[in-house]
Amino acid sequence: MNELISPKYLMKLVRLVENAIWEEYKTYREVRIYIEKWHDTDHYNWENFAIAEKPSKEIDLLQTLHNIDGETLLKIAIDMGVETPDFIPSIPTFKNELKSEFKTAYSTFEKALKQINTDPSLAIGLANSALESIIKEILKDKRFNNKVTGNETLYKLSSIILKEFHLRDDENPIEIKTIGSSLLAINQAIEKLRSEKTHFHGKTEADYLINDSIYAFFVLNSVTSVGLFLNSYYKNKFPKPQIEKIEEPDDLPF
Repeated sequence: MNELISPKYLMKLVRLVENAIWEEYKTYREVRIYIEKWHDTDHYNWENFAIAEKPSKEIDLLQTLHNIDGETLLKIAIDMGVETPDFIPSIPTFKNELKSEFKTAYSTFEKALKQINTDPSLAIGLANSALESIIKEILKDKRFNNKVTGNETLYKLSSIILKEFHLRDDENPIEIKTIGSSLLAINQAIEKLRSEKTHFHGKTEADYLINDSIYAFFVLNSVTSVGLFLNSYYKNKFPKPQIEKIEEPDDLPF
């Protein structure tokens, strides 16, 4: 994530986060306790960041924040209510969702992030694949009628999941149906970009290829928004059935 955030922006963000923390917590002790909740270590002396101290042994908040990686710093900023208009916070949120629930999509999306600046065309193709993986994983739910074969395109997968989610049903308000249609249009556009404007399907010198990272950022942010919505809707409307625990009687004769 650090490679996606410019040093200039990080410097600015650190100052904003520092001010927000001191506004919320008035003592060094409270500040240290808050920061320690973000601090992680293991038995091999690894730590995700170093907590800096002043000669007085009080926490040096400014230096500590500079020691924190960009992704964690963004999470702290969001937690403290610091606005991040120059960086859409859905990416770290999306990564957290993927890491815990969609391992294949997480790996693919990580590769896409790393390619944004060096190969925007590849980043878009990988983002398309990550969204496909998420939808396929959701559609494995046995409660859904439409089963996938594994060869469906993003557009076809999107059509299936929108049908299963009933987002385009006639009884819905027009606004909900519009959202469903818009989601389908977004995913169709992402698929067309992958197929027609990237290296994925083979191109000649005369074909137009996306080579500007700003479009890759736009597509990846679109994928995060759509992916987060689909996963949130799925978990909210189709919660996993609770497994009933069978309690064994305590008064067994042996």
